[in-house]
Amino acid sequence: MDRMITVNVELGERAYPIHIGADLIGQTALFAPHIAGSSVTIVTNSTVDPLYGDTLRAALAPLNKQVSTVVLPDGEAHKNLETLNLIFDALLGSRADRKTTLIALGGGVIGDMTGFAAACYMRGVPFIQVPTTLLSQVDSSVGGKTGINHPLGKNMIGAFYQPQAVIADIGALRTLPGRELAAGVAEVIKTGAIADAGFFSWIEANIEALNRCEPAALTEAVKRSCEIKASVVAQDEREGGLRAILNFGHTFGHAIEAGLGYGEWLHGEAVGCGMVMAADLSVRLGHLDEASRKRLVDVVLAAHLPTRAPALGADRYVELMQVDKKAEAGAIKFILLKRFGETLITRAPDAEVHATLAAAV
Repeated sequence: MDRMITVNVELGERAYPIHIGADLIGQTALFAPHIAGSSVTIVTNSTVDPLYGDTLRAALAPLNKQVSTVVLPDGEAHKNLETLNLIFDALLGSRADRKTTLIALGGGVIGDMTGFAAACYMRGVPFIQVPTTLLSQVDSSVGGKTGINHPLGKNMIGAFYQPQAVIADIGALRTLPGRELAAGVAEVIKTGAIADAGFFSWIEANIEALNRCEPAALTEAVKRSCEIKASVVAQDEREGGLRAILNFGHTFGHAIEAGLGYGEWLHGEAVGCGMVMAADLSVRLGHLDEASRKRLVDVVLAAHLPTRAPALGADRYVELMQVDKKAEAGAIKFILLKRFGETLITRAPDAEVHATLAAAV
């Protein structure tokens, strides 16, 4: 388990490596090539800083940079403009310049907000992703989507802005609460379902190893998920078409998150349930067979993720799904399954959408 794996995101001059392995946060040599200026600002949260902040600061010490740390409150409920301003306050207060490198140390919320701050501060400064949750390692740290939530919609304010590198430390997953681990497994399941039937079968066979946080299984899950996402992003960096398939389960899932209030369900929990709902709609529209739908439901259940949606009411679900980045003129577009490894993006008749919503609660 000491061997480091590197997956490259091929985006020309914006290309960058994803390093995957155990105990990477303390390795100075991984950070050195990506820090050109004289100062570094670590952005983390009140949960992660006590766990890994000192390790990262010790790794940066030999580089002789001016290092400062911004500790934000933890949780999706704080992924907003008010918290984003705390990053800007710190950067301006320390007179950070255009060569200051931001380092996102934490899960998806920290990664998204740090990346957005990096895209905006002085119209763009470099940043490095150091994801510490499974969900952020397999999904949100890769691909350059950054942003914050708005009360009317999740991730509706943001920018595409690629990091200099992603350093995914599998060892950091040892401290993940079970619920957070399961939320990450949801994105692993999603990746297999949309892009690689063989990987989906591997997930089915190894779900208990993932639940037990076994390093070998986690490493394979992160590696394959990153390979798939890197390939999709390289083909469609700004979600003009193909990249939208990565949102399988997210149209329903984002509606759950916004409808309940951000943080009530974890993002991965909402995606897990959203995939079940999307599979149901896929069957209703004649795209997916029932046996495949059941396989998906079974693996979501085995990952200890919810499969029953909260009762928000059909009208409220539709209203929330219309505030979706894939919607056009209020028309909802769904990412649906034809079979494992093959998706389609389509609208759906209102009657079938309502039938799926009625069956989901």
